[in-house]
Amino acid sequence: MALAPTIGPAAAGGFGATERRDGWWVGPLATGLGLGGFVIYATFRACYNADYRLGVGTGVLEDHAYLLSPFYSPLIVLPAALAWISPAFLILWAPGGFRVTCYYYRKAYYRAFFLDPVGCAVGEPSRFCGLQRGREYRGETKLLLFQNLHRYFLYLALVFLVILAIDVVHSCRWPDGFGVSVGTLVLALNTTLLTLYTVSCHSFRHLIGGRLDAFSRAPLGKLRYRLWTLASAANEHHTLWAWVSLFGVGFADFYVWMVASGTIADIRLA
Repeated sequence: MALAPTIGPAAAGGFGATERRDGWWVGPLATGLGLGGFVIYATFRACYNADYRLGVGTGVLEDHAYLLSPFYSPLIVLPAALAWISPAFLILWAPGGFRVTCYYYRKAYYRAFFLDPVGCAVGEPSRFCGLQRGREYRGETKLLLFQNLHRYFLYLALVFLVILAIDVVHSCRWPDGFGVSVGTLVLALNTTLLTLYTVSCHSFRHLIGGRLDAFSRAPLGKLRYRLWTLASAANEHHTLWAWVSLFGVGFADFYVWMVASGTIADIRLA
């Protein structure tokens, strides 16, 4: 005789029902505000489609080194007939896809935006057609099957790191020679944070050595072991790198925007 599925106290009590006495709701709320704020800002900047570069050949601060917002890198010059399309939308899907499919961010926005689950031992909202999580739950399949593309977005993210590093080099090429400004440091910090976020990714760790049975028998085994060790150490702080790199790339875009619009001046340091 089949037994009826057991329903825990949280599920039986409905959404938010729990015996927890800690501030379980603080994490999802802060995550929702942080991610939501970034998405709103990034969407605005992509639609605004102006003041994202400056320097030689741009018509803005011709005596300055070339600075380019990471939202618009690499620079895509569209023909006049397509001027209504923001180049940012042709770029952001790649790094955005890497974050959306990231293992940490899945947990973050599932809880913050979809309340699925909102927290451990906390009642969830009724599912579609009044179904609770149970035999009907299929995990990240069907609609969420695209999450399996994470490793491929990783390859694109690695390419973007190279492009952003080149942007840092361009920011040092002033009309009168080598120079470093606050903008250079902002772009360099952004690239560094994005690199730490990318190399701390579980998929990157697996790529360089996580799938090996023995480093000693693998090609370049010693080098791969050292890289895997460094990636494993970075992986312990993957959540930290995910957040600081998110706000780092937003700040880098904001800084270039402010300088390109003439709101602030970029101070040359050397």
